[in-house]
Order: sequence, then C-alpha cells, then structure tokens
Amino acid sequence: MDRICFDCRNPLFGRIDKKFCNDQCRSNFNNQIKAESNNIVKSVNQVLKRNRNILHNCILNGETKLTRVELLIAGFALHFHTHTYQNQKGESYSFCYDYGFRALNNDEFLLIKNSDAK
Repeated sequence: MDRICFDCRNPLFGRIDKKFCNDQCRSNFNNQIKAESNNIVKSVNQVLKRNRNILHNCILNGETKLTRVELLIAGFALHFHTHTYQNQKGESYSFCYDYGFRALNNDEFLLIKNSDAK
C-alpha cells in the first residue's frame, strides 16, 4: 500500500505514521482547513466593520439621527451588531464595536459613540 502526502499527493517515504512529505505541505494543508472554517467569521466581521464605518462617518458629519431608509441606502445591515447596551433609562442600544444606534419613533435611529452611552 502506497502512502501519499495529504497535501501534494506525492508518495511518502520514512516513518509509517508520516502524513506529509515536509513542513511546507503540513503547513499548507492545515492553513487550508483553517481558512475554510473561518470564512463565515470573516464575512460576518466584514459586515460589522462596514456597519461601524457607516456609523462613524455619519457621526463625523454631525448627523446623530438618520432614517431607516438612509441607513439601508448607505449599506447598513440592521441585524448585525457586536453587543447591546441598556442605559439607566431602560433605552436599549445596539453597537457595532464602539458606535451604537437606537430605534426611535417614525423609523428614525439615534446614533452614538460608546463614550456617549455611559
């Protein structure tokens, strides 16, 4: 029975339990497995970063209230956030890292930076 490298598929020589022909093949094989399992994390993190950048740019431009339509047009994904925060008044904010938003009446959202919430 011929043994072959898990990565490059070349024949293996040496120890009976050997799986890779060299360190490069071992590293490449393990990196591929890790990359495939992290794809979902990468795509979610991209959405979170985009949401954070949208909030950051809006606040930099002096906007503290936006409509749902304005956020959606900017590419904001409302259901993606890193955490929530509830202030002493019982108002709940959703955060994308250090920038948060809270739904108001009339389909408007209040935008804040983390230091504003505490």
